Amino acid sequence: QVQLAESGGGLVQAGGSLRLSCAASGRSFTTYAMGWFRQAPGKEREFVAAISWNGRSTNLPDSVKGRFTISRDNAKNTVYLQMNSLKPEDTAVYYCVCSRGLSARSDAAEYAYWGQGTQVTVSS
Repeated sequence: QVQLAESGGGLVQAGGSLRLSCAASGRSFTTYAMGWFRQAPGKEREFVAAISWNGRSTNLPDSVKGRFTISRDNAKNTVYLQMNSLKPEDTAVYYCVCSRGLSARSDAAEYAYWGQGTQVTVSS
């Protein structure tokens, strides 16, 4: 079993930055890809970012590319999401996820474990 604990969410003004952290426990963290999804009220869940098991490959959609960066520290069993130039449309609950495989994929079905989520609110 894997436990994922997100932190770092909060309220920020448009144009500001936040860094989300996700601490993993209960499994060999270094062996699997990790990622982030988000869901806003009334909207479908959306892929935000993924990183391969060794950190050498990342995958981000166009909606956040150039603004968000995903990274991982395998020594600390932690994955990060650095979010810059935030927009009101980035407002959502952000979920950390742990994959069944090695690659940074965007399909939610690839991810077996999900955190409880952390709220990010961007005011205009």
